[in-house]
Amino acid sequence: MGGIASIPLAPGCVPLVGHAPALVRDPLRFIASLPDRGDLVQLRLGPRTVVMVCDPDLLRHVLVHDDAFDKGGPLFERLREVLGNGLGTCPHSLHRRQRRLCRPGFDGERFPGYAAAMTGLTEETVNGWRDGRIIDVLDEMTTLTARIALATMFSASLPASLTQEMLRDLGDIMGGLIRQVITPASLARVPTLSALRYRRARLHLRASVETIIAARRRDGSDHDDLLGTLMDARDPETAPPDGQVLSDEELTDQVVTFFVTGADPISSTLAFALALLADAPGVERRLHEEVDRVRAQGPITFERLPLLELAGRVITETLRLYPPGWLFTRILTVDSEIGPARLPAGAMIAYSPYLIHRRPDLYEAPDDFRPDRWQDPHVPRNAYLPFGAGARRCIGEHFARTEAVLVLAEITARWRLLPVTERPLRCALSTTLRPAHLRLRLAERA
Repeated sequence: MGGIASIPLAPGCVPLVGHAPALVRDPLRFIASLPDRGDLVQLRLGPRTVVMVCDPDLLRHVLVHDDAFDKGGPLFERLREVLGNGLGTCPHSLHRRQRRLCRPGFDGERFPGYAAAMTGLTEETVNGWRDGRIIDVLDEMTTLTARIALATMFSASLPASLTQEMLRDLGDIMGGLIRQVITPASLARVPTLSALRYRRARLHLRASVETIIAARRRDGSDHDDLLGTLMDARDPETAPPDGQVLSDEELTDQVVTFFVTGADPISSTLAFALALLADAPGVERRLHEEVDRVRAQGPITFERLPLLELAGRVITETLRLYPPGWLFTRILTVDSEIGPARLPAGAMIAYSPYLIHRRPDLYEAPDDFRPDRWQDPHVPRNAYLPFGAGARRCIGEHFARTEAVLVLAEITARWRLLPVTERPLRCALSTTLRPAHLRLRLAERA
C-alpha cells in the first residue's frame, strides 16, 4: 500500500501555483475530468497537496467515518468566520450533541407550518411580478428564500429595516466568501473594499442575531418557530448542568447557519430549475399540467406535496446536475487507509458531488436534464449526494426539498419563465454552485 506519492497527479500542474489556474479558469470541467486519472487523484494548490476522491464507494467511506475524516481546510476556516461552530461547520467532537439539540426543529410535525410560510411568501412574491418583465432569477430567488428562512426561524415579524439589513449582509457575505477562500492567508487581511464589506457584513449579521436572541430571552413567552425550538431543546445524553441546552453563542451559530444555508443553496437550486425548464418545454408543459391538477383540489399545501411527483423529480435532477455544495474538503485526524493508499494525519481530502453526479458510468447521458430518470432509478446508492452522507448528512434536507418543490409549484402555477438569449446556462465561481447572469422573461399563464 502506497502513500500520497503513489497517487497519480492531475494534469496541468504549474510550478509554484499547482492546479490553481485550472480551477479558476474552468473548475467544473477540470473536476469532472479527474475520474479519468483514477479513483484517487493528487491536486496541488500552491505548496499544498490535496487528494481528490473520485470513486463513490471510497467517498462514502470518507463521509461515514467523519471522526477520522473531519471537516477542515480553507473553505471551512472561512465558513467558521461566518457560521461559527454551527452544525454544518463544527468539528466531529461537537457534532453529535449539536445534532441532538437541533433535531426537534426539523421534526415532521413542524412542516405544515413551515410549508404555509413557504407558499404564502412565494405567492406574495409572484403577485408582484409583471408580464413581460425580465428578472434576475437568482436575485429574486435569494430574496424569497432568505425571507422564508427568516419567517420560519422567527415567527414574529422582524422590522422591515432589520430584514433588509440581514438580506444585504447575506449578499455581501456570499459575494466575498469565495474571494476569502481562494486568497492566500498572507493577503487575506489586506483591507480591500471587498474584504472590508465582507467583514462588516459577517460581524453585523451575527450582531443582529445576537440582538434577536437577547430580546427573545427578555420576552420569555413561547414562540412556535425554529428559534423557540432551539431555545427549548434539551439533550438528555449530556450530564447536567453543562451542555444540556444551547448557550447564546451556540444559538447564534445555529441561527446564522440555518439562515445562510437556508437561503443561498435553495435559491441556487430554484434558479437552476427554472432555467432548465425554460429550455425543456416538454417537461415544463407536463409540470404545468401536474400543478393545475393539484390546484384544482385546492391550495398547494404540505399535505399535497406527494401529488407533486414531477416537481419533485425536477428538483432531484436539478440537484444532480447542479449540487449547490460542489466542492468540500476534509482533514485526516489519524493515519488512515483509503482505497489503495495510506494517508498521514493532517492530509487534506477533497470531494465533489458534481464530479460524482457527472460520471457517465453512473448516469446515462449525465449532462442531460432528464427528470424522468428518477421514476425508476438504477443509480448506485453512493452516487447521489447533494446533501452528503453519514452522520453529517444535512439535517435540513427534508426542509430544503419541501421548500424547493412547493416554491417551484407555486411559481409555475402562475408563470412561465422564458429564455432571453440563446446563450447556454453558465455557472459562477462561488462557495456554492450558482447560475451566472441568469435573466429570464416573465410570461403570465392564461
